[in-house]
Amino acid sequence: MAIVVVLAVVTAVVTAVRSTWSPCGLSMLSTVTPLAEAGRGRRWSVTARWFVAGAVLGGLTLGAAMAGLAALVAALDPSTTTVLAVAAVAALVCAASDLDLFGLHLPFHGRQVNERWLDQYRAWVYGGGFGWQIGVGLATYITTSGVYLTILLTALTASPGFALALGAGFGLVRGLAIYAGRTVTTTDALLAVHRRFGALRQPVRLVTIGVELAVGVVAAAVWAGPVGLLAGGAVAAAIVVVAGLAHRRADAGATEAGTEAGRAVSPAGAVG
Repeated sequence: MAIVVVLAVVTAVVTAVRSTWSPCGLSMLSTVTPLAEAGRGRRWSVTARWFVAGAVLGGLTLGAAMAGLAALVAALDPSTTTVLAVAAVAALVCAASDLDLFGLHLPFHGRQVNERWLDQYRAWVYGGGFGWQIGVGLATYITTSGVYLTILLTALTASPGFALALGAGFGLVRGLAIYAGRTVTTTDALLAVHRRFGALRQPVRLVTIGVELAVGVVAAAVWAGPVGLLAGGAVAAAIVVVAGLAHRRADAGATEAGTEAGRAVSPAGAVG
């Protein structure tokens, strides 16, 4: 189904970009740089190419798993309405998860690559190995529920060939992120790169959540027409409003707790 293919591609690209802001992704921008590789007596350009190649291979590994799921969906042959309904609900659930609605989110794990590889192995081993773990999407820290949504939407296309291609594309995008650190030849340049990434963290997160919400609304609209559009839009709006209010209350509670703590440690006789 063409619309599901489009939604899967958009979700995969945005998710791959967002995943660069994982602790593991940011670690690569500190440990696999021209500055760091020069200190190891190695050429960063060579390591970077191995990293990208490993990431594409990791993406193909993910793609193979998604291809298996797509073949299963093809065998089950669900109706178009069922596919769109599942896509709409899943996208909205993923958006709610990324917004930590009611403090709940889909299961994540916090594994990072083993940085001891940098001292124990050759550049092609840690470059390709780190790249594979980054590119497969599920082996290291999962930053967004968009990873799960990408897998589901790709499976719903019922096209194993497309699943393989999208997996490779996902890995490629994740791997190319290593080139964001190509200018890191000094410690000042390293700090500058991380400042830029720090400034972009929240905007990229919000864009990712916006895409998840949009995927849910579009799928609902195609599934049920104007009624689906209104229902999907209402649910998306409710998720945003409720999550915003919850976070505002949490921030207010944290501020109040900080104020009380400050009072508790104030010198005796101090005013306020």
